[in-house]
Amino acid sequence: MISGKTTLIAHLGYPTESFKAPMIYNPWFDSQGIDAVVMPIGVKPEDYVAALASIRKFTNLRGALVTMPHKVTTLGLMDEITPTAAIAGACNAILVRPDGTLLGDQFDGAGFVRGVERKGFALKGRKVLVSGNGGVGCAIAASLAAAGVAEMALFDSHTASSEALAGRLRQHYPQLKVSVGSNDPAGFELIVNATPLGMKDDDPLPFDMDRVSPDTFVGEVVMKKEITPLLAAAQAKGCRIQLGTDMLFEMIPAYLEFFGFGSTTPEELRAVAKLSY
Repeated sequence: MISGKTTLIAHLGYPTESFKAPMIYNPWFDSQGIDAVVMPIGVKPEDYVAALASIRKFTNLRGALVTMPHKVTTLGLMDEITPTAAIAGACNAILVRPDGTLLGDQFDGAGFVRGVERKGFALKGRKVLVSGNGGVGCAIAASLAAAGVAEMALFDSHTASSEALAGRLRQHYPQLKVSVGSNDPAGFELIVNATPLGMKDDDPLPFDMDRVSPDTFVGEVVMKKEITPLLAAAQAKGCRIQLGTDMLFEMIPAYLEFFGFGSTTPEELRAVAKLSY
C-alpha cells in the first residue's frame, strides 16, 4: 500500500516493459515492513535531462535506479560521482542527499562479477570478451578489470565507445591487455552480451555460437526472458551461463545499502521476488 508517507525510488529508463527490479524490491520492502516503493518511470532520451531536473525536486524521493538508455547521460548530470562510476563512464544509481545534491554510483559491474564468482568461476587471469560498451558494458568491464582478468577484448557497433573505454581501462589498469574491434568469441573463457540484442524476438544472436567453446562461460544482461536466445544456444553447447536477472539479484544488496535501507542476500530476495516474463 502506497501512502503519503511512502518513500519513492524512481526506476528511470525507456521502454519500461522489461523492467524486473520493481518485482524484486517491492516484495522485499513488504516483507521487511519498509514503507518504500520502486516506481517505473519511462523517459525517452530526448526528454531525460529535463525530466531528471524535475524529478530530483520531489520531496519524497530517496533516489533512482537508472537503466538503458540513460546511464551514460546520467554521469554528467550528477553533483558528485563515485570512482567506480567514473571508470565505468556511467551511473545506474542516484542518491538524493539531504541537501538536495545528487550522488551517482554504479553497481552493474559489481553485480555481474559477484554473480559469476558465486557460480565458482574464478576471474583472476582470465581472457574475456565484452560485447556492448555502453553503460552496462563499461561497468562490467571495469569490475572485471578490478577482479584481475588478464586480457579483455571490447566490441561495440560504435567503435568510439570501445576506444574510450579502452583508454580508461588502460589508465586505471596498465597491466591489463586490452584490444578493440573484434566480436569473435573464439578463444575466450568468458563472453558477455552487454548489448540490447535479445530484447526483440527477431534480434540476431550477439555472438557466432559456432565459434564458442563448451568451456566458455556465457554472461547475459538482457532480462526480457529468463533464458534468452543467447543463453539457450549456450546451454545447447554445454556452456555455463549467467542470467540477466542474476546480475540484478547480486547488485540489489549494494543498492539497498546505498539508499539507506540496510542490506540482504540474493537468496532472501529470490525467496520473495514475484518475477514475471
